[in-house]
Amino acid sequence: MTQAASFPPVVVMGVSGSGKSTVGELLAETLEIPFVDADDLHPEANRLKMAEGHPLDDADRWPWLRIVADRIAAAGDESVVVACSSLKRAYRDVLREGDPRLRFVHLTGVRDLVARRQRERKGHFMPAGLMESQFATLEPLTEDEAGFEVDVRPGPDEVVAAVVAHLRAVRGGELEH
Repeated sequence: MTQAASFPPVVVMGVSGSGKSTVGELLAETLEIPFVDADDLHPEANRLKMAEGHPLDDADRWPWLRIVADRIAAAGDESVVVACSSLKRAYRDVLREGDPRLRFVHLTGVRDLVARRQRERKGHFMPAGLMESQFATLEPLTEDEAGFEVDVRPGPDEVVAAVVAHLRAVRGGELEH
């Protein structure tokens, strides 16, 4: 069995600026599986709305989330790491339609760290001013959702190491690398 086939798909979730793309890419590289940044799947209308400083509403998000779920489903029996905000339980429910084995890694951290990261980020369509709307929308994982939280303050390498250790424990050591 290949590593990708022995590993469930993972969504790295959290508010904008929490490090989803950075951690997701590094995690996918470490596990030698594909990476998808859900931001790349946003329709142009969503990108323009956010660039103008307006938060997306659910009418904007539902079609995008279905595109992301379809990308997860397209992986089939193989695995994939997806960076996607997944701020609400209902959004995560849509993503789970792509693959019920889906696990969520919620990147947590202090608001000041996220605010600094957003201010320092260049060329992203999500302006720092929308950070509060992200925190207001965020619904943390519940006990019945497959997933866990990881604090981003130690840095990407340490975060990925913690995620891999957790996933190995969950999978009974199948992810030897």
